[in-house]
Amino acid sequence: MRSVAVVPARRLALVRSPDASPAPTSPRKNPRDWRWQVRNAITTTAALASALPLTDGEREGAARAAREGLPIAITPYYFSLIDKSDPRCPIRMQCVPDRRESLTTPGDLEDPLGEVAHEVAPHLVQRYPDRVLLLATDRCAVYCRFCTRSRMVGDGGGARSLEALGPAFEYIASHPEIRDVIVSGGDPLAMATSRLVALLARIRSIPSVETIRLATRVPVTLPMRITRELVQALRPYHPLWVMTHFNSPKELTPAAETACKRLADAGFPVMNQTVLLRGINDDAKTLEELFRGLVRVRVRPYYLLQADPVRGTGHLRTPLAAGIAIMEQLQGRLSGIALPKLICDTPGGKGKVPLVPEYVVKREKGSTTLRTFRGEDVVYLDPPSD
Repeated sequence: MRSVAVVPARRLALVRSPDASPAPTSPRKNPRDWRWQVRNAITTTAALASALPLTDGEREGAARAAREGLPIAITPYYFSLIDKSDPRCPIRMQCVPDRRESLTTPGDLEDPLGEVAHEVAPHLVQRYPDRVLLLATDRCAVYCRFCTRSRMVGDGGGARSLEALGPAFEYIASHPEIRDVIVSGGDPLAMATSRLVALLARIRSIPSVETIRLATRVPVTLPMRITRELVQALRPYHPLWVMTHFNSPKELTPAAETACKRLADAGFPVMNQTVLLRGINDDAKTLEELFRGLVRVRVRPYYLLQADPVRGTGHLRTPLAAGIAIMEQLQGRLSGIALPKLICDTPGGKGKVPLVPEYVVKREKGSTTLRTFRGEDVVYLDPPSD
């Protein structure tokens, strides 16, 4: 298990609760303003090298990213969580490029979830009968190095206009079997509030849409974005579910916890999808700490996702067996509300498959022998047939 470092005093200005009284600072330089954070994100190799003593592998990876790979973007807040003396810091490994991103391993895909093949209208993907994925922007506050959509994020297009999304809205309206719209990208909460509200209002105008999900990493990487003004602006469009993405206990700072509580207080169910990442969270103790911390701030651990086989991410992925073994260790140690489903989103967009340890020891007519989390065999008897 990786230890969770105590946040140094010099970093408290960034990780303190967003409700804390503002420090005396000019409007142009306010680290607790989310726009300032976005404007001052680290986006170049030179800026990264100036702020962090890079390893040779990181320096090479950053140079490649600047030339041809997934862009660099790290908010000052998220950067403040990095342990500058530890190249294996779980925050650092998620956002600082690595030379191994240039490597292709067997099974790697540019579009691992087959979203291009399942595009039914511009910026709209349908892989299931009752739900669609709306890619509303290509921008994120931080570009994670394992991003499933590294093929498209940060390509310069920014937030899609309502006109550009018009065919997507028409498709949804003409298919009333679609009840659930997942708004993603990029990160929809990195958009301006007025643009996001207009987008949600347009989706809500379609009578057959019952729920809207906002897929966002903003509570993790830019928690000061979750302002009272934002949640008040979004509340008229309930039911809105927030699907966020904490991967490490180090990400559960006071600021992040306040953002999650604010969403919950405003009636937003908040669910978390953790990606299983080698060297970052691929052990039961780290995940137990993370899941317990999430439940304390009313965030439901929803999925533990096997990392998608994105090209250049082989160094961050784990074997399927690793996740199954971890879930076996967590079973019985964590309350059901803190225990997510282990999911593999199958390559090619064929759909999600739950992965579970093998608890069935033997099946016979009228009885099944089960193994409990304590390793005990218990016989369950079926009721008599009519």
